[in-house]
Amino acid sequence: MNVNPPQVSTPQHQHLNPHDIKAQTTLKITGLFWFAIVVLGQWAFLYYIAAFYGVSIISGDISIWNRYEPLGSTPFKVGDTAGNTMFGIHALGAGIVAFAGALQLIPQVRQWAPRFHRWNGRVFLVTVIALSLSGFYLVWVRGSSPNTLSAIGTTINGLLILSFSYLTLARIRAKAIASHRRWALRLFLVANAQWFLRVGVFSYLMVGNALGAEPNLNSPFFIFWTFGCYLLPLAILELFLYAKSHNYTLIAWGVSALVLALTLLMLGGIIGLGFFFQLIINGDPIPF
Repeated sequence: MNVNPPQVSTPQHQHLNPHDIKAQTTLKITGLFWFAIVVLGQWAFLYYIAAFYGVSIISGDISIWNRYEPLGSTPFKVGDTAGNTMFGIHALGAGIVAFAGALQLIPQVRQWAPRFHRWNGRVFLVTVIALSLSGFYLVWVRGSSPNTLSAIGTTINGLLILSFSYLTLARIRAKAIASHRRWALRLFLVANAQWFLRVGVFSYLMVGNALGAEPNLNSPFFIFWTFGCYLLPLAILELFLYAKSHNYTLIAWGVSALVLALTLLMLGGIIGLGFFFQLIINGDPIPF
């Protein structure tokens, strides 16, 4: 998987003028900046999963999962051994996705360690499929979602993961490498939708507070972001891929500006989310 997919060879790309080259270079740099921030955010998420869920499982004190109760979430349920076990596995699996998925995006890993890349990809693929299926159980059997709309959003997300997993695997089996990488990128985005969901919420809260808008958890934003957490990243990816494979300078500049702006928003959300996760790990009161 490569965050910078191969550029299609066309007569347009064979005669780039300096302005076109500058636009494409800027687009590549913004893509790399996005990638770097995502990796940092994903591995910070991995730390949270290990420090909170991992430690609680090892210590046997999984009741601390209910530190989210002020937000209406009680993952730990007394007497529900099957449900608690499924939730714990689901949470730890998200850590595997955060670690393995980020590695799959690094082209040097594929080039220098192709065997590791293949096995890491298999682990990632099996894990995201398992998380999708366990997510269906948690949402519709255990009733973990706060409302029906959230359950529907999670279900669509899971169906996209299963569909993109199939297409990613099918394209590599057909030796359609470029197509495989594009589908793998799409899979990476939908597989990490719940991370984007959390980051987006904190981006919204931080920007809203900075503008004096007093954002709250009943805002229409949360309805939009239930689905936007995977649809928006997918849309941005398609714009990025289009700009990379077509010689339209204005589009390249426009997509670069959009990716840069959204990456900065994402960075703010990652920082805010990091502080929040540390509160949860420490058992400190949630301030909202």
